[in-house]
Amino acid sequence: MNIHDQFTTGLDPVWQITETGQGGVVRRHGSLHLSLPTADADTYSNAQITSYDPKTPKFQFKAPLRMTVTAYSSLHPSDLKGTAGFGFWNHPFEPGQWWRFRPQSLWFFFGAPPNNMPLADGIPGHGWKAATFDAKRKRAIPLLPLAPLGVILMRFPALYRLLWPIGQSAIGVNEAVLDPKLLNSEEVYTLEWLPDTARFLVDGKLVLETKRPPRDALGFIAWMDNQYRIVTPQGEFGGGLVEVPRPQSLVLSEIKIEEL
Repeated sequence: MNIHDQFTTGLDPVWQITETGQGGVVRRHGSLHLSLPTADADTYSNAQITSYDPKTPKFQFKAPLRMTVTAYSSLHPSDLKGTAGFGFWNHPFEPGQWWRFRPQSLWFFFGAPPNNMPLADGIPGHGWKAATFDAKRKRAIPLLPLAPLGVILMRFPALYRLLWPIGQSAIGVNEAVLDPKLLNSEEVYTLEWLPDTARFLVDGKLVLETKRPPRDALGFIAWMDNQYRIVTPQGEFGGGLVEVPRPQSLVLSEIKIEEL
């Protein structure tokens, strides 16, 4: 499947729109706004488009392909709340639920504190990132019975430094921190997803390359919501909702997905 949408004459029929709570998907000539006018911490709000039906997900995309997204945020990153981003994943959970199955993703992801998922050694658990995750890798399966013991051992800094790189490699985690100022202006984000490598570029500059991308079919998603998640190697798991006091949007000017 090839997609090229510049939002000038309506939405491509491939997109499934999700508007939850205060979330709204608004097309203007030449752009699509995934917006949260406001949101309270008692109600989940989400503005989202996907290439699949979230209720019965069937995924269309797999390597080799190139994704190009031109995007920016309406607020300075320090003022954004919740999470936002775009890329490919396997829709492993519904909001308010824990993972239904092992997650896979290749995407550009933003998470504002208290979001905390420090799964790549030396990379903070929040911020604007290029990231991959593949818990369906064969190397991850033998480690699953050891997970409870591993969580305990990871609480000792010396053992964390020794053992977590093994776990990180097994679940295909690879991340790079992006300058949050990039969100303030319209930038071009590119993902080249090949069978044995994935390359993330911003305005043509390579920011992350991994030799262990997911190989299964995944679905495209772009979203902005008011949730956060906590997942740490030390066994902290949680999540919740945050208040959004000011209108905020993820603005998309172009989405292009092409088979290679």
